[in-house]
Amino acid sequence: MSDDSERDYCLIDATRPPRAEGPPYAECVQCRRPTEYPESYRGITLCPVCEWQEAQRTACSG
Repeated sequence: MSDDSERDYCLIDATRPPRAEGPPYAECVQCRRPTEYPESYRGITLCPVCEWQEAQRTACSG
């Protein structure tokens, strides 16, 4: 098996925004709770709970 075994199974782009070193944090786009990402980040940000739930919904099965 190759070193890039994750790419062998799933083709979903799982890039993540940079983690914030401290407040202010960006709001989750689903539940409005604080995320682990900086407020200045532009894009879709999810809190850890919503991020986990989204990963469960979009996980590759096979």
